[in-house]
Amino acid sequence: MYIKKPMEIENKSMDIIEDVMGDTNFSPEEKIVVKRMIHTTGDFDYRNIVEFKGDFLNNAISAIKSGGTIYTDTKMAYSGINKTALSKTGCELKYFIDDERAKKFSKELGTTRSACAVDLAVSEGIDMFVIGNAPTALFRILELVDAGKVDPKFVIGVPVGFVGAKESREELRKYNIPSISTVGTKGGSNVAASIVNALLYMVVGR
Repeated sequence: MYIKKPMEIENKSMDIIEDVMGDTNFSPEEKIVVKRMIHTTGDFDYRNIVEFKGDFLNNAISAIKSGGTIYTDTKMAYSGINKTALSKTGCELKYFIDDERAKKFSKELGTTRSACAVDLAVSEGIDMFVIGNAPTALFRILELVDAGKVDPKFVIGVPVGFVGAKESREELRKYNIPSISTVGTKGGSNVAASIVNALLYMVVGR
């Protein structure tokens, strides 16, 4: 016999995660987000590597309640975000990685499409960022902050990998931007999407 009902499976999973996590330094709300990250990855190490800055949860929840556009750096993150929950907010979701302008600028400037896609997002007034794949996208956001071109309402910064990922997240944590990031090499588009979903469920429920 095995559990067949989706919510029953999820609830059982969350109970298991809760038992393993035990006492933490996270607030109850932060713990909900971390549990969602663990649930998505099956990796309990996330309870040790997640860092919140700038009153991330309150600012991110307030931003989502106020509506606007959330930018994601990949189609994978875009696909992983719960559209039913998103539709209950005043927010929409965009990515520009396949935009022909990003491809064109990337060739002209000798940088990644991910970095150029951030410029496109900022040019459209987007100020909520979900980065799960490209360190160059996260670095570019911070460059635009330094240039006074964007003041992010929040940044989810969990790009995965071995080249620039750790460093981009360390740089993010130097800023007084409402953010969530991971320490080390772990992260990814699925992790980024799980964080957004946790926020959405806090705002609109399941």
